[in-house]
Amino acid sequence: METFVSLAVAMLAAPLFPGIILKVKAFFAGKKGPPLLIKYYTLVKLLRKGSVYSTSTSNVFRLGPTVSFSSAIIVLLFFPFGGAAPLFSFHGDVIVLFYIMGIGRFFTVIAALDTASPFEGMGAAREVFFSTLAEITIFTVLILFYRLNGSLSFAEYFSGAAPISLMGESGALLLFVIVSMFMVLLTENSRVPVDDPATHLELTMIHEVMILDHSGPDLALIELASFYKLLFYSAFISHLFYPFTPGIVGALTFYGVVALVYVAVGVTESIMARFKMDLVPKFILTSFTLVFFAAILTMGIFQ
Repeated sequence: METFVSLAVAMLAAPLFPGIILKVKAFFAGKKGPPLLIKYYTLVKLLRKGSVYSTSTSNVFRLGPTVSFSSAIIVLLFFPFGGAAPLFSFHGDVIVLFYIMGIGRFFTVIAALDTASPFEGMGAAREVFFSTLAEITIFTVLILFYRLNGSLSFAEYFSGAAPISLMGESGALLLFVIVSMFMVLLTENSRVPVDDPATHLELTMIHEVMILDHSGPDLALIELASFYKLLFYSAFISHLFYPFTPGIVGALTFYGVVALVYVAVGVTESIMARFKMDLVPKFILTSFTLVFFAAILTMGIFQ
């Protein structure tokens, strides 16, 4: 029962947290900012509209949002929130689920290419390139976790008998992982300094330019999938700070830490400018370097 409640709360709360980022950015700009529930209002507005399709697109374009949303849902089904166990789990699910997320991205990309728009093709190429670089960091993290935990399952990582966290024996190494995964979070979710979700200049857009032709319920599915994806990475980082216990107190503590991760994203976007496009690969590969160094330390080379 706790698993179902935990999953339901996570899915319902996902659109709330991006409102925290907007509030933090508004605070730094000296503004009041939109209400915390702004993303819920946006979703309702989009769902009440109809989708418009160009005559030059095929069924691939219509399939993109559905697959993207479905892949995000599947990942949440296997991920523990707080101290609750995930709904599903099996050995090796971390590898499968990251590639399921890749399937969602693949269909978003081919939906963008299906429009035959050169701008959307440009954004798709950038998205694929940057996500490929981020994938190196992600799988190095998995290798490090396997050395620490001996498992390849989210359940064993964060809600098993020996959860991975800063409180563990190798907790100091996780400081590198936390910084690296935060950089991956910014990359995979198209945040500053890698991308700017608020930009309207097509030449500098990455993810946003890929979904320019989507509207109505299709755009709502894409937005909701992006909220789930951001929650997944934020929850991933939050679990590294502390092994949360089952129950209401553990859940409240968990979502408090998750909210702090969103605050950190808002602060980052407020004090940093977007990188020039040629600096983005260096930024992403820096995250890989940090995790690789942590993985080397687990081998005892410097001991």
